[in-house]
Amino acid sequence: MTAAPPKFTTLGCRLNSYESEAMKDMAQSAGLENAVIVNTCAVTAEAVRKSRQEIRRLRRENPDAQIIVTGCAAQTEPETFAVMGEVDKVIGNTEKMNPATWQGMAADFIGETEKVQVDDIMSVTETAGHLIDGFGTRSRAYVQVQNGCDHRCTFCIIPYGRGNSRSVPAGVVVDQIKRLVDKGFNEVVLTGVDLTSWGADQPMQPKLGDLVMRILKLVPDLPRLRISSIDSIEVDENLMMAIASEPRLMPHLHLSLQHGDDLILKRMARRHLRDDAIRFCEEAKKLRPEMTFGADIIAGFPTESDAHFANSLKLVQECDLTWLHVFPYSKREGTPAAKIPSQVNGTIIKARAAELRAAGEAQVAKHLAAQLGKTHHILMENAHMGRTEQFTEVHFDAPQQEGAIVTAAITGVQGTQLLAS
Repeated sequence: MTAAPPKFTTLGCRLNSYESEAMKDMAQSAGLENAVIVNTCAVTAEAVRKSRQEIRRLRRENPDAQIIVTGCAAQTEPETFAVMGEVDKVIGNTEKMNPATWQGMAADFIGETEKVQVDDIMSVTETAGHLIDGFGTRSRAYVQVQNGCDHRCTFCIIPYGRGNSRSVPAGVVVDQIKRLVDKGFNEVVLTGVDLTSWGADQPMQPKLGDLVMRILKLVPDLPRLRISSIDSIEVDENLMMAIASEPRLMPHLHLSLQHGDDLILKRMARRHLRDDAIRFCEEAKKLRPEMTFGADIIAGFPTESDAHFANSLKLVQECDLTWLHVFPYSKREGTPAAKIPSQVNGTIIKARAAELRAAGEAQVAKHLAAQLGKTHHILMENAHMGRTEQFTEVHFDAPQQEGAIVTAAITGVQGTQLLAS
């Protein structure tokens, strides 16, 4: 019987997806066979529950495979997965990015490997620039430039899964992007856990804006550079300058806002106030009128009253947010927020989350309607669907070349997509 190549299941964030691609390369190079790797998420208690559920499903479907669990949930609570009968090995977030880990699990490895390989991630001081040529589409590549987080928001377990902030050196990032452009990628997305903290651990402590300007200067053939989620309070002057002056930097920013009320922001241990968020969005729009914003917002954080929630709802309009990621608050053991006595009723949390999503849907509809008649440069993800500079989906009836940037006028709206001819 032919040995099966390793299978990967990824839960959670875009960075996890990126790292799964890196692990796939390492596992295949090591000769790992008949294995199922589950890259878990720990952002909420529900995410951990889904990870366990997925592991049980995968064991039923792959009774003879070795099941290896990794990712943030494996890092923060390895014992939860080690005691599961379905699990053969648990490896941490540092170990999963080490080729030697995968060599140790291959069939021809001589010797014993421990079931649990999870070290103290807080002792990790470097992040390698893993050379992944993009995933999911041949049009867009993702480059990890940063990992970990130095902040301790009271609702968040992620620093304990990812460790402290550490940056990939600018030269390594630039070289990787040059290689991706040479391979034909027309867009590169910079990713990280706390992207705006990039450079704080580097000599001279450069800022994210310095990295962006350096990339655009040293890789002149790169058509489009995109930034993933950022913390607006950390945005530096050079990044604002790039927003204003560099058309190759895409006019779409996803903001880690989390709430719209100052008291709740303080209880979350966030470093900004609502006025800071509004001021940033107004300034970015002045510099780049076509700028659109996405945002993470939590509904039902402990002690959140109707008045507190109303401020979050108003923030959607005040910051002119378009693409919302709404998170119903989920009590996460091990975080300070879980110990706050005034937890919000689950039914109320669900209703508030639905109200926020409805507000987001209205903003999307407004954005789509405003694009009618405009001309966009659309990066094709497949023959019939591409994305504008603002990351809005566009549908074409006639097939287009995948990976190409197509200039087209917007002729209509269908659901959450624009239509172009």
